[in-house]
Amino acid sequence: MSHPSAHPDDPHYVTRNSWLRAAVLGANDGIVSVSSLVVGVAAAEPDARVILVAGVAGLVAGAMSMAAGEYVSVSSQSDTERADIKREEAALRDMPAAELEELVEIYRLRGLTDETARKVARELSEHDALGAHIRDELGLSEIHSANPLEAAIASGLTFSVAAAIPVLAAVVAPSDWIVPTVWAVTVGSLAGLGALGAKFGGAPMRPAMFRVMGWGVLAMAVTTGVGYLFGVHI
Repeated sequence: MSHPSAHPDDPHYVTRNSWLRAAVLGANDGIVSVSSLVVGVAAAEPDARVILVAGVAGLVAGAMSMAAGEYVSVSSQSDTERADIKREEAALRDMPAAELEELVEIYRLRGLTDETARKVARELSEHDALGAHIRDELGLSEIHSANPLEAAIASGLTFSVAAAIPVLAAVVAPSDWIVPTVWAVTVGSLAGLGALGAKFGGAPMRPAMFRVMGWGVLAMAVTTGVGYLFGVHI
């Protein structure tokens, strides 16, 4: 249900949280995990065919894992929300007076006087008692409710697109330049991801960019070191 905004030229972005979180997580994991895999393999064995097989395998496995993981975890969250709502329905049916007092106390703790809190609780209960408890007691709303399928699709798709970047960079780069090329492309992609995620979320770009780049660089540094250290031929 949409509501008119008092400032349509300066919208809120919290409505995007359900899919934006999953999309940024998928893209970040796609770039970082597959880039780390590619540079680790390239450091050990700079063979284009071996790197391509490893990169594509990592892309497919990672995308499926991300989508399945998001669906399962968000479904678990959704199950918990539905269970709490059912408990509220039963409580409202079995002890409506106690539930009304619970709302009164919630509004009183938020700063309303006892008289106002009771009036608000009574009027909201007469209009939609369950909705009032879901929103004000459980802290749930349409904006924050879990959507497993949306999260799975967003995460799986963005993982695939992001993971393809380091794979392509490794394939087109000369064998002696695979590691530095993937490093450069990945760091640039992580900076772009941080900026894009911040833009879609209406947040400051600079902190997001450095946060995303920092963790990505750390992961790649570790796997590159492992590849050079052990030189395992895959």
